[in-house]
Amino acid sequence: MRKEIIINSTANEHRVAIIEDGRLAELFVESPGKERNVGDVYLGRVAKVMPGIRAAFVDIGMSQDAFLHFSDIGSLEDFNAMFDDDDEDEEEGNGGTAHHVPTNGDGSAEQPKSEVAVATAGEQRDSYRRREERRPEVNLQRGQEILVQITKEPQGKKGVRVRSAISLPGRFLVLIPFDGKVGVSKKLNNFKEKRRLRKTVRGMLPSGYGAIIRTVAEGKSDELLKTDLENLIAQWENIEKSVKNAKAPSLIYKDMDTTSSVIRDLFQEAVERIVLDDKKLFKEIRAYVVSSSPDMADRVELYKDRIPVFDKYGVEKDIQTLFNKKVWLKSGGYLYIEKTEAMTVIDVNSGRYAAKREQELNSLKTDLEAAREVCRQLRLRDIGGLVVIDFIDLDDERNRKKVYDEMKKEMKRDRAKVTVLPMTEFGLVQITRQRIRQTVSMSFSEACPTCGGTGMVQSKNTTINEIERWIRRFSTERKGWRVELRVNPSIAEHLTHGTISRLTKIQIKFLVKVKLIADQNIASDDFKFFSARDNKDITDEHTA
Repeated sequence: MRKEIIINSTANEHRVAIIEDGRLAELFVESPGKERNVGDVYLGRVAKVMPGIRAAFVDIGMSQDAFLHFSDIGSLEDFNAMFDDDDEDEEEGNGGTAHHVPTNGDGSAEQPKSEVAVATAGEQRDSYRRREERRPEVNLQRGQEILVQITKEPQGKKGVRVRSAISLPGRFLVLIPFDGKVGVSKKLNNFKEKRRLRKTVRGMLPSGYGAIIRTVAEGKSDELLKTDLENLIAQWENIEKSVKNAKAPSLIYKDMDTTSSVIRDLFQEAVERIVLDDKKLFKEIRAYVVSSSPDMADRVELYKDRIPVFDKYGVEKDIQTLFNKKVWLKSGGYLYIEKTEAMTVIDVNSGRYAAKREQELNSLKTDLEAAREVCRQLRLRDIGGLVVIDFIDLDDERNRKKVYDEMKKEMKRDRAKVTVLPMTEFGLVQITRQRIRQTVSMSFSEACPTCGGTGMVQSKNTTINEIERWIRRFSTERKGWRVELRVNPSIAEHLTHGTISRLTKIQIKFLVKVKLIADQNIASDDFKFFSARDNKDITDEHTA
């Protein structure tokens, strides 16, 4: 698989595209007001403890309190030791057993291998119950200071998610304070190399520190590993110093921005080249690669063509499809992607590819193509949470398994943690995918102020009927017979259309004089009534 990283940079926005076999596979966007905050470390204060849901809310200085689940709490004794000036006591506190995983370019947990699990609902419940039984009791108090790290960006009305078990990702290693264990990514298949790396890193680690060796460390020299480790330890020591002088809530450590973190986490042997169109950013990234992976420095290229870099590589065209609910397949079928509050629903349709003969075979071909495209769209749009896919019905159980196996194979490209359940007899496949950040479309768009993001607004006829009902109530409770009505120009046009307009009929019917004013600032499904006597807004006085 041919893989490239294309970076387009402007004064107000950085866009990073991951290209696989000539097609856009992932997209990261960073702009003012939407900076990446996954990986940032804060000194927070516990605002609320809720044992019923085994969670706490932590004030870290944001508009919404951060969500901290009890399962994401490490050793609080280790944190308290950071405030102790006695070095001997502090070292004794470095024996915690918090477990961590490294992070990806988008801040998500780097899975050693894409985890495509097959489990029944009962097995999942049993597994969850066993984990709950093993967890120690957590004793958090309101007002208590706690060091936390952001693991998920805010989603909708929810604030960020945090953990108190801190980990610092580097180029080759992930440093784990308060944990003496050394782990190796499962993507490393060479047993001798895994043993060498583990032995090397364990010999370098100071007492009380742990680490996870990343996939990109394969074949790297001891000197590069040592340099990476020293940089991470220096970062942690700066965090310790900052915590002692900080007052909660406050930012203690800011992780790399999106562009730099993508290079740190995703620039591996499989990537043929990195292409950038900004000279300053090119120098920064090349300097970083020269220091961390000098053998790969020649893969960093500065783009100088007059054609925009995203146009040159066909990225811009693919970005436009991110906003479409309908995604066409080469066979003539299509996907329809619909986001709801609780889940994302994807419907597979045969479209033009619906021959009468060999219906089962045609349905299978469409479903297999759809399975590949669904996996791509999940990554491209960064859709997380629960996903339900309605495939075209297949009668043969073996064909349903083929579609399921195809999804498992394609999901191995996904760095997020994914669970896929087999296709049901109704043709439904259920997926849960790790959610770290908002979907990519949210980086480019915001909810419509008129429809509130639903895509639909109240019909003009319904709005006019509501106006008529308001006037009916006013006519029975009125203290006068003249009112002023302000509506959107489109509603005003409908009210006054015709020889005997709808407004005229309403005035005659209820014996009310209505002065109509078209106001562009009023939504098409809204209206305002004012008293003609004192120009007072009386809309709510006669609303049901």
